[in-house]
Amino acid sequence: MPASTVRNLLVRGMLAGLVAGVIAFAFAFFVGEGPVDQSIALESTAAAPQHVHGGDTAAAPAAPAAEEEEELVSRSLQSTAGLATGVLVYGVALGGIAALVYSFALGRIGRFSPRASAALVAAAAFTTVYLVPFLKYPATPPAVGNPDTIGKRTTLFFLMVLLSVLIGVAALILGRRLAPRLGNWNASVVAGLAFAVAVTLAFVFLPGNGDAVRESFPAALLWKFRVATLGIQAVLWTAFALVFGLLAERLLAPRQAPAAPAAAPVPAA
Repeated sequence: MPASTVRNLLVRGMLAGLVAGVIAFAFAFFVGEGPVDQSIALESTAAAPQHVHGGDTAAAPAAPAAEEEEELVSRSLQSTAGLATGVLVYGVALGGIAALVYSFALGRIGRFSPRASAALVAAAAFTTVYLVPFLKYPATPPAVGNPDTIGKRTTLFFLMVLLSVLIGVAALILGRRLAPRLGNWNASVVAGLAFAVAVTLAFVFLPGNGDAVRESFPAALLWKFRVATLGIQAVLWTAFALVFGLLAERLLAPRQAPAAPAAAPVPAA
C-alpha cells in the first residue's frame, strides 16, 4: 500500500477515534459517572469516624482532627473536563493505532470491503485489548480497591493484554496457514477454538485479584460499575468501526463519476 494512502488512513483513523471518543464520553458521563459517585460516597461514609456515646457518661472527647489533604482537582472537574480529556486522548490514540493495523491487515484477512474490514479490525481490537483482559481482571471502582494491590493488579492487567494480543496474532497466523487445506470457514473455526483454549489456559495459570474489592462492598453497585465500564469500551469501538469504515471506504473506493451519455447515432445519408 502506498505511503500516502497509509498516511491518509492514519489521519482518518485519528479523526474517527476523536468522534468515537466524544460519543464514549457522553455514555461515560450519563451512565458511568453514577456508579462512580455512589462508590466514592459509600467509601467516604465507611471511612467517617464513628462517635460512641455511653449510657450515663458524657461523650468521649474527640481526638484531634487530622488535617485533610487539599483536593488538587475537584470531583466536578474530574467528571467533566478531566473525563472528556482522558476519553478523547484515548480515542485518538487508539484510532491511530487501529488505522495502522487496518492498513497492514487490509487484503490479508480476506476479500472484504473497506467497511467490513474496519468492523473486523475493531472487533478484534476490542476483544483482545479489552474484553479478554477485562474478563480475567475486571475494573474496580475508584476509592474502593485495596491500595496495597494497585501495582500488582495493574501489572497483571497489562500482562493479560499482552498475552491476549499475542494469542490473537498467533490464531490469525494459524488460520491463514490452515486456509489452503481446510478452507476459510474451517480454518477460522479451528483458529477461534485455538484462541479460546489458549486464553482459558492463561486464565487458569495467571493469579487472580480477588482481594481487589472488600467483601462488604455492595455486589449490585459493583456489577453496575463494571457493566458501565465495559459499555464505554463497546460504544467507543463500535462508533470507531462505523465512522472509520465510512471514511476508509470513501478513500479506498471513491464513487465513480457517472458516464457521459452515448452520442446519438448519425443517420446515414
